[in-house]
Parts: sequence; C-alpha cells; structure tokens
Amino acid sequence: MSANGAAKPLASDTAMVMAAGIGKRMRPLTATQPKPLVRVAGKPLIDYSLDRLEAAGVAKVVVNVHYLADQLEAHCKGRRRAPSITLSDEREMLLETGGGMVKAADLLPDPFFCLNSDNIWLDGPRDVFHELSQAWNPDIMDALLLVVPHTRALNYRGEGDFHLDPLGKVSRRQPRKVAPFIYTGIQLVSKRLLRDAPEGAFSTNLLWSRAIEEGRLYGISHTGLWFEVGEPGAIAPTEAWLTRA
Repeated sequence: MSANGAAKPLASDTAMVMAAGIGKRMRPLTATQPKPLVRVAGKPLIDYSLDRLEAAGVAKVVVNVHYLADQLEAHCKGRRRAPSITLSDEREMLLETGGGMVKAADLLPDPFFCLNSDNIWLDGPRDVFHELSQAWNPDIMDALLLVVPHTRALNYRGEGDFHLDPLGKVSRRQPRKVAPFIYTGIQLVSKRLLRDAPEGAFSTNLLWSRAIEEGRLYGISHTGLWFEVGEPGAIAPTEAWLTRA
C-alpha cells in the first residue's frame, strides 16, 4: 500500500515478452512452429501471457523474435487489438535473454515488466503485475523477480532456483542443495540492471549475479499457481489442471 493506504498503480505500462528461443525441449512440436505458438488447451502459449497483460492493463508489449520469426510475427500482427505489440527482430542472431533485453532497450521504459512467452499461471487475489508493482522500490531494486514455492509449481521436478531473505533479497541455490523458490519467468526490471552490459548474446543470469552482489536483486512469492510447460509431456497435465481451475 502507498502512504495513504491506496494500492499502487502499475509500475509500468510496458512489458517485454521473450519469444525468440528455439524451444529444443519442446521438440518435436517445435520442428515446424516456434514454441510460443504451441497450443495448450487450444490456446497458443504466448496468448496466455498476452491475455494476462491485457487484463492487468499493460498497454504495450515488445516481443522479440528469432526462430521461425515469420510465424510469430504474423500471429502478433493478427486480430489482437490489445496490448499494442512491437517486434524486436533478432532474426540475424539469437541474443538470449540478457542480450534480447539490451537490444530492445530503446523500445522499453524504465522500469518494464519482462516475462517468458511460455508462461501459464493462475493469479492469486491480485494479478501478478499489480503484485510486483506493489512491492517495487526503484531506490533499492534493480529487478524484482516473481518466484513460486514448490507446492505451487505444477509439473516442476527441479531443485529450485533461489532463496529469499526476510526482506526479499535473492540468493542462489547452492550446488547439491534444494532451494525453496522457483523463478516463474516473470520480473519487473529497472534499466539500471542493463548498464554496462556485454555485447551480443548472454543470459540475464549475468546481470542478476551482479545485482545479487550489490544487494539489489529482490523477489516476491507468487500467491497463485504456476505451471512448468517446458516439454510435450507437460501439456496434458497442464490442460487437466486448467480444466479444473
């Protein structure tokens, strides 16, 4: 809540949706289509993110494209009226998550939401974009990650990614240990995170590591459900969950 007790508005009217990846884990479904267009319960994966952004009031979206980019471009420029979509073209070179944000930086305000295009989730009492906005403090944060505990991460079989301290500061899982939180692929990013970034392709993990060292990477726990949809075998269980929801 703000000082007068009112809920904060959205921290940004713009999001970047990461959609350039090759989707190797989703083969053979991605042999002829980009992963963001793989359908779950009859809907392309990217539309789950775009629908949630529209419902939350995020007006503008930047989508990066590389693999089978023409298909994704045609989909994004189809009948959808909102949010307004601009493409960041990576056809010549796949830049990974960090490089993709740097390439699109001129199209993005400060701060901006960033999310993976293969995300499916169910909100808690508030949508995740207002949850992130409520917790956002640009004075102390370079990025605010939405993380989820194992009990709310459906289809997930890994060991987790992060720990949160009582103030929400992020630290990484240690080797051969289990961490209580999984990164959902959704974050709110200050352009300060992108400063002095390397050229070309690189992972956002490089920028996160610096932010962790500086005490400026924070996280909040998702209060709804989140679905891992990284491979074909996860589609049917996810569809079953969505039918019950």
